[in-house]
Amino acid sequence: MLGACNQQSTASKSALKLMATTSLVGDIVRQVGGEHISVDVLLPLGTDPHSFTPTPKDMSRLADARLVFVNGAGLEEFLTPMIESAGGDVRLVDLSASIALRNLDPSDPDDAHGSDPHTWMDPNNVILWIGKVADALIELDPAHQAEYLQNASRLQSDLVELDLWIQDQVRQIPLESRKLITDHLVFGYFADRYGFEQVGAIIPGFSTLAEPSAQELAHLEDMIVQLDVPALFVGWTTNQNLAERIAQDTGVRIVPLYTHSLSAEGGEAEHYQDFIRYNVTAIVAVLK
Repeated sequence: MLGACNQQSTASKSALKLMATTSLVGDIVRQVGGEHISVDVLLPLGTDPHSFTPTPKDMSRLADARLVFVNGAGLEEFLTPMIESAGGDVRLVDLSASIALRNLDPSDPDDAHGSDPHTWMDPNNVILWIGKVADALIELDPAHQAEYLQNASRLQSDLVELDLWIQDQVRQIPLESRKLITDHLVFGYFADRYGFEQVGAIIPGFSTLAEPSAQELAHLEDMIVQLDVPALFVGWTTNQNLAERIAQDTGVRIVPLYTHSLSAEGGEAEHYQDFIRYNVTAIVAVLK
């Protein structure tokens, strides 16, 4: 939270007062808006958005924002009652609205389990976010259009380079070793883009709120042994207990990654670009 507050302090006194639901969304909005905006991030750093419960103070913060930037794709289910409490007069910018969303079962376009909300795991999706952020800021503040467009273009170029860097790093991993087992199904977009297979998860769904059965955990442990998977990739924001139990049973390593939140200011995942680089470096180090 201190990191978020310090970042806001660099904005000018006349800055537009905006809100972002997560630190990842907030970072992209700040990088596009620069000194002309002030971004209040709703979820504290390290918070799992799947289990977040807003407070009455959060309701007030939401009502004060000119615009609220959201990940979308069903991630922020907690927003519906908040908007109703605010009288419905809240302007949302859904950053994932134009992204082709993944289903839990790709063969079933009407999948009853919903869509994968973790769109930020592929920088190419975030490039689309950037365009939406710039459009929304220009509509609200046309006087600074040139700066918003310049910042957006620079950031999009950074992410194009980041995408190429990821492809280069992943080439170090043999094709047969590009298998991911995670705490929940969070790396789908990443896997699709960079040639990985998300072969399993401790919680077999897109949300950390589900409860795996004993049979599902036993099946996962068997899969880990059969596929000779060396590690479980587990988000810092999720409960580690089940991962630790599986690691004890199978002998695999637990590799912590950033999944839903950035680190504090000055940390190893302070910005979105750092977040991606940290995760890719950790994955490659284990699987190459």
